[in-house]
Amino acid sequence: MRRREFITLIGTLSAVWPSAARAQQPAQMRRVGVLESAGIETDQQAGVAVFKEVLRQLGWIEGRNVRFEVRWSGADPAKARKNAEELVALQTDVIKVTGALGLQTLLQTTRSVPIVFNSIADPVGSGYIDSLARPGGNATGFVLFDYALTAKWVELLKQMAPNVTRVAVLRDPGLLTVGAGQFAVIQYVAPSVGMEVSAISMRDAREIEQDIAKFASSPNGGLILTASALSVVHRDLVVGQRNTNCPRSTTDATLSRVAA
Repeated sequence: MRRREFITLIGTLSAVWPSAARAQQPAQMRRVGVLESAGIETDQQAGVAVFKEVLRQLGWIEGRNVRFEVRWSGADPAKARKNAEELVALQTDVIKVTGALGLQTLLQTTRSVPIVFNSIADPVGSGYIDSLARPGGNATGFVLFDYALTAKWVELLKQMAPNVTRVAVLRDPGLLTVGAGQFAVIQYVAPSVGMEVSAISMRDAREIEQDIAKFASSPNGGLILTASALSVVHRDLVVGQRNTNCPRSTTDATLSRVAA
């Protein structure tokens, strides 16, 4: 083989070899964190399954080129912090989070790992992102609703039960920005449809039961269940209390419910 041909052959092999070697190696394993602001017993398991299936259809096969790290925090701030720290320590490539509690905790834990959120009521007003058009930082995602929809809850409640003159707003006391925003809109709109507003803080099941029972002891009451992890955790309890304390046949003490 002539010298020039030999040099050309070596140069070609040098260029091709790294690509061929990479093709023979297994795909790089990516790690995706999932932080759910609900208990594992809820129907959010179905949401996680759908999330994995959509990624599978896009070529991200669990066990082949992606590994999922799923954590369930319920409405427990301590557990949310522990899970957030674990996911960051595992050097996840991205973390998908549901709910304000999980997002709030993650942003306190990391400002470098990319975060994709969903079911967030007001990410701009809560300070999680700079704007919807330009989120900035390491978080982006999907807005659950804007506060104009919160006003519709009041109108819908009045349409469902025209005799309602009092409304109790169940809210998560730990989410000051989101909870305060939703409550403020309801307070502003309620007088226009002849409703008086009070608040019920969802700290624990016993307190919720007592407060709803106390509220239901007077006539013409309604409930609005605002958006939060605690609303998901306690929704069956709230519905059960409505049925227990104010059956539909009791026209003088109707307790209606609008779910976020």
